[in-house]
Amino acid sequence: MPSSTPKALREAYARTMLAEAGVTDPVLERAMASVPREAFLGDPPWQISGWRANLATETSALRDIYADVLVTLDAEKGLNNGSPSLHAAGLHALAPRPGETAVHIGAGTGYYSAIMAEMLRPSGHVSAVEVDPGMAARARQCLGPWPTVEPVCGNGASEPHEPVDIVYVNFAVDRPADRWVDMLKPAGRLLFPLGVPGGPAREGGPQYSARAGYLLVTRTPKGFAARFLQAVAFVWSEAIAQSDADSHARLYHAMRRGGGALSVRSLRWKTPPRPGEWYSEPDWGLSPDPPDMAD
Repeated sequence: MPSSTPKALREAYARTMLAEAGVTDPVLERAMASVPREAFLGDPPWQISGWRANLATETSALRDIYADVLVTLDAEKGLNNGSPSLHAAGLHALAPRPGETAVHIGAGTGYYSAIMAEMLRPSGHVSAVEVDPGMAARARQCLGPWPTVEPVCGNGASEPHEPVDIVYVNFAVDRPADRWVDMLKPAGRLLFPLGVPGGPAREGGPQYSARAGYLLVTRTPKGFAARFLQAVAFVWSEAIAQSDADSHARLYHAMRRGGGALSVRSLRWKTPPRPGEWYSEPDWGLSPDPPDMAD
């Protein structure tokens, strides 16, 4: 990088993360360049790892956290400040607009909540929801400079309590929580990792998704459009009731079918199953049909 000043590091980092994500988004780029990542990580040294190759190392160099790395927030619980390029892709797909309301579920210490708040300026609002009390307390402190973000300690399955434009979920689940879908405003967007649980990376450690994809759901006048953005790996949620082993086996099989996930175009929600669905449960499903045909 041409300069090592914090401002220059953030600006170069923002450009690089959007390029890694394969997106062009001046609003998101400015937001990522304006929020100091180190303010959400605790005191150095920081433990970082590449999300593609999980090799951990310790660093106190600011330049090392302005890269596409995970930064450990709580090693025992498997909580990280996640891949910036992955979140760049997610936030770009959600397309936050000034004045909108958003709920960030699984917010950790609030770094990506702050970036979203910057995109929603000047009059938007973000609820940063975190189930872990210690992490929620850290988020409240870290998010002090962003008065349009409200830190909330609670179960993400119970949010939001009123209609919102955006629901952004940062842990893996095997179905969307009812409120995530029901509380979307017209043209509202939900992005969450849909997948199946795997074993812990180490004995007694946290559980992660075995196979998952970022699913973007949009409320339209004719139903819910849906599409997978990319494969992802997230810590598995303990906050939401899981489906049974049969459901997990069927979803895993659907995700393993070559290219099948890319055919998804709609979410069936609280209506009876329809023929030809990519994945089907009694009260919801994912279909290759567009919303006007699926619901």
